Amino acid sequence: MIFTRIIISDSYNFTMAEGRFTNPVVASLAGVKDFFSKQKLADRFTDDDRADGMTVLVTGANSGLGFALAVAFAKRGGNVIMAGRSKIPRAGERVKDLSGSALVEMRYLDLSNIRSIHDFVETLVEDEIKIDICILNAAVALPGSRRTASGQDEMFLVNYLSNVILTRLLLEKSVIELRDSAVSSKMIFISSDSHQGASAIDYNEFGRYFEYGVSKGISNYSYFKLVLNTYATELSRRVNEQTVKLSINAICPGPVHSNIVKEAPWLLRMILKGIFWIVFKSPAKAAHPVLYMALSPDYEGKTNEYLHMFNPKKMDPKVYDPAEGKKLWERSMALLKEIDPDHGTYIRVKESYAETAKPEKTAGS
Repeated sequence: MIFTRIIISDSYNFTMAEGRFTNPVVASLAGVKDFFSKQKLADRFTDDDRADGMTVLVTGANSGLGFALAVAFAKRGGNVIMAGRSKIPRAGERVKDLSGSALVEMRYLDLSNIRSIHDFVETLVEDEIKIDICILNAAVALPGSRRTASGQDEMFLVNYLSNVILTRLLLEKSVIELRDSAVSSKMIFISSDSHQGASAIDYNEFGRYFEYGVSKGISNYSYFKLVLNTYATELSRRVNEQTVKLSINAICPGPVHSNIVKEAPWLLRMILKGIFWIVFKSPAKAAHPVLYMALSPDYEGKTNEYLHMFNPKKMDPKVYDPAEGKKLWERSMALLKEIDPDHGTYIRVKESYAETAKPEKTAGS
C-alpha cells in the first residue's frame, strides 16, 4: 500500500471533516475529464486584456502556476510583486528574462509563519505600494500533519487561515483600496473544483492540531478549498454591502502540471508526476483563465463569481450559506485573537467596511 494510515490522537474524539478525495491517484485522474472539457469563454480571452499601469501581487510566485502568472502579468504590462519563501531573487530574475519586463520584484512571504505575513504587509505600507490585483495562489499539499510555530497544522494555516490574515491586513492598511468607481480593485482566490462535495465545515476540528497521513492530507486539500471559498464569499458579502468596491472572485484553473506534490512519498510522487506529465496543463496554459478573470472587462464590477477554467459555474452550495459564512468569520477571528499577538492591526471592534471606500475621482479633484 502506498497510502499512510491516518493517525488521530486519542485526546481528540470527533468526526473528521472530509474533502472530495482521499486517494491522490483518483483525485489526479479526475482532472483528465477537465482537461478535455469544452471551454465556454476561452475565445473571450485576448491580447487586448492588459495590465498596463496596474500593480499585481501574486503569492506562491516562485514556481508553478504562480510563476507562470508572474511572467504573464509582466508581459501584459503589469508591475508584478512576486511573494514567496524561496528562490529569491532567482525566480524574479527569471521572470524578468522571460517577460522582457524590468517591472518585477520578489518579496519574502512565508504563509506558515504569522509574523512573516505582518512583516510582508508592513514593507508594502512603508514603500507606499497600492495593489490593484491580488492573486492568492499559494498553497501546499503535504503527505501528513506538520505543526507550525503558532500551533496549527501547516495545511490549515497556509491554505486557509493565513489568507484571512493577509487579506484583512491588505484591506485594513489600505494596500488594497475599496473604490466607489467604475474600475474596482480585484482579489482572486485560486481554488479547486475538488471543493465540490466536501463536507460542511467541522468546527470541532477547526484550528486544532492532530496527526494524520497521506489520505487525510489529500482530503484536506479539497476541504480547505471549500473553507477558503466560504471565506471569500463572506468577505465579498461584507465588503460589497451596497455596491461592488472590490471584486472578490474564485477560480479553479484546472489540472496543472506543477510541483505541488513535491513532498509526497517517492512512489506516490512518481505516479502522480506521470499523470501530470501526460494529461495536465502546463502552468503557462493554466494561467490563461486566471488572467482572463483578472483583466477582462467581462469581470469588471463583478464579485463572488466562480470560474472552473473558462467555464462559469456555481461553487458548492454550502459556500453561499450566509449563516455558515458568518460563523466561519466569527470562529476565524476568535482563533486569530488567540494565536496572533498582533491581531488588533486587522480585527476591528466594528466589523464593517462600509465607510472605507475611496470616492471616484472627478475632473479637477
